[in-house]
Amino acid sequence: MSSSEFQDPAAAASSEAQVSKKAAKKEAAKLEKLRRRQEIATASAATANLSVDEEDPLGGNYGDVPLVELQSKTPADVGEWTRVEALGGALENRSVLIRGRAQAIRPVGKKMAFLVIRENGFTVQCLVQAQADTVSPQMVKFAAALSRESIVDVEGVVSIPSAPIKGATQQVEIQVRKLYCVSRAVPTLPINLEDAARSEVEIETALQAGEQLVRVNQDTRLNFRVLDVRTPANQGIFRIQSQVGNAFRQFLLSEGFCEIHTPKLIAGSSEGGAAVFRLDYKGQPACLAQSPQLHKQMSICGDFGRVFEIGPVFRAEDSYTHRHLCEFTGLDVEMEIKKHYFEVMDIVDRLFVAMFDSLNQNCKKDLEAVGSQYPFEPLKYLRKTLRLTYEEGIQMLKDVGVEIEPYGDLNTEAERKLGQLVSEKYGTEFYILHRYPLAVRPFYTMPCYDNPAYSNSFDVFIRGEEIISGAQRVHVPEFLEQRAAACGIDVKTISTYIDSFRYGAPPHGGFGVGLERVVMLFCGLNNIRKTSLFPRDPLRIAP
Repeated sequence: MSSSEFQDPAAAASSEAQVSKKAAKKEAAKLEKLRRRQEIATASAATANLSVDEEDPLGGNYGDVPLVELQSKTPADVGEWTRVEALGGALENRSVLIRGRAQAIRPVGKKMAFLVIRENGFTVQCLVQAQADTVSPQMVKFAAALSRESIVDVEGVVSIPSAPIKGATQQVEIQVRKLYCVSRAVPTLPINLEDAARSEVEIETALQAGEQLVRVNQDTRLNFRVLDVRTPANQGIFRIQSQVGNAFRQFLLSEGFCEIHTPKLIAGSSEGGAAVFRLDYKGQPACLAQSPQLHKQMSICGDFGRVFEIGPVFRAEDSYTHRHLCEFTGLDVEMEIKKHYFEVMDIVDRLFVAMFDSLNQNCKKDLEAVGSQYPFEPLKYLRKTLRLTYEEGIQMLKDVGVEIEPYGDLNTEAERKLGQLVSEKYGTEFYILHRYPLAVRPFYTMPCYDNPAYSNSFDVFIRGEEIISGAQRVHVPEFLEQRAAACGIDVKTISTYIDSFRYGAPPHGGFGVGLERVVMLFCGLNNIRKTSLFPRDPLRIAP
């Protein structure tokens, strides 16, 4: 037996710490070197610009805006600004003032430079050309020396070029008269937006032609997310996400639901299991809410009738998959039911058909932007959403040779296979699977009246992946205590939740859906991190 097997644990820990410190020092030195290089480049550019301004009689028409002018010195007349999106032929020969990012800078000799200015995904070409009394050669030099992604104010006259403009969304050109830099980006960006916006199809096509293009990997994108989200596809993704939230809210409000806001610091686990973030709350044990489940049910007991919430959800799962996050945005619904849990499924049906219609009608440009980088087929869905029982779904899988535990849950592969079978047979990629085995559902799920091995619950799928989980809830306190204890939950930690049912509780049910997952699957994306603005997973808590 070697001596290394008897190594002192403290010495081993010390050795690991030393290795970790060395790695940290190496990384810090690298970052410091990059920072110094950027500072030198920025200082050099600033010095060059100052020398030009001092010698130029037209220096007042361009330059870096002093800090004092950016400290809300004077109120602005908002009407004097024109959005890049609004620039069109109707403004020909009109003077306009715009603000945006210098997306591209192309000098043509010493007396001419082209700038492409971007604002909210729309771009316009600007021409800076030396002219007596308005634009000096020094101003052209200033424009050519701007760093990409700097924020600039441009004042000029709108003209219509004789040939179509290929490098901009707007088919007009601005003849620049004044140019001011509001915020200067570092000369060397950590990622190039042109590279970040490139599709896999472009990269593979180039490789086949013998050309190698830069591929920006996912971790690099997320490390510099503030740059990555500026690409057209990412702008589209998060505008689509905004519309999902808006459609969700507006539909439910129109159906008589009340929006609520529940606490995210709770005394006990809301879902059961170990996937919970535990913390100290003023000397008491507490958790981050795994869902608003308990409090939205308590709201029903408080006579709100129908409620919904859009808010953060926390899951301490060690899941390194394409569809799991430790924090995501939950879209949650709870409602009284009169006779049957199908009433909840009816809301799901109409809500999501309305939502998909809204996205297709109101987000056409955003969907095109996403599709240009991440090609996908439009989602197939029916006007009346397909409903299958869990047993019917299992039978479809068995018929093609896929064996599933009768009272077990579907794994990822089985979900995908069933989605494929449903699409082929029924022509839809959006469907509801209900009457799940009770053993795979949370403690508050109501069992079926005719077979307690099954439950009044359902899941909803898009493109073969689960996005919604819902059910009728147990509203009888004594039975709820039994179910909680059977699932390993300390009843004392949820006593206030259970007590809320002792004062008269109506039959009710609801569901929860992850916002990021809806967007990911509607757009046919391959990773949920693409639809989370600043994702949190087991390995990432920054930026």
